[in-house]
Amino acid sequence: MSQVVLSARNRAGKGSAEARRIRRSGRIPAVLYGRSGASVSIDLDGREFSSQVRNISESTIVKVEVEGKTYEAFVKDTQRSIVEGSILHVDFYEVESGVALRARVPLHLTGNPAGVREGGVLESPLHEIEVECLPKDLPERISVDISELKVNQSIHVRDLKLGEGVRLISNEDQVVALVKYAREETVAAPEEAAAAAPAATPAPAAKPQS
Repeated sequence: MSQVVLSARNRAGKGSAEARRIRRSGRIPAVLYGRSGASVSIDLDGREFSSQVRNISESTIVKVEVEGKTYEAFVKDTQRSIVEGSILHVDFYEVESGVALRARVPLHLTGNPAGVREGGVLESPLHEIEVECLPKDLPERISVDISELKVNQSIHVRDLKLGEGVRLISNEDQVVALVKYAREETVAAPEEAAAAAPAATPAPAAKPQS
């Protein structure tokens, strides 16, 4: 997939009043945080970002073009309106070419496990892993083929195929996917439950008083 490119403008004003004015004009206030700690206040075209955000994950490096200067960055946070769902603010974090970084990469399971076709149930407790690599080597996602997974078999983090130059940070013993038989809970019918219950022992008859 081609890299996402976003156009932005420098933003001089700050504060909630300025942010509201920017949103009314159809743009989104944002901040681009540099690796050195400095930050740049910018605003984005609202329609452009909203159409692209579905293609962006935490591990996606995007290009942000700000009036002739280009930054490569992650989208670190997107604030939305609770009522309308519209995007209110975006935080970017700049990455530096040639400098290793750590990022969380989503896992994408592919295929229908053989064990599921045999009556098993698929469980996938892990949805992302943490890796370290250069920005150019960072995968947007890691595909995991689970089609050969049988009942009582599992795939661990150590089994994943990472690209060249990508170092694993997450615990390699974590389970990515497993197939196991579902437990069948048998509920006894009322008649069976009554038959299985021990017969009540009659109370001893009272002795006649002399």
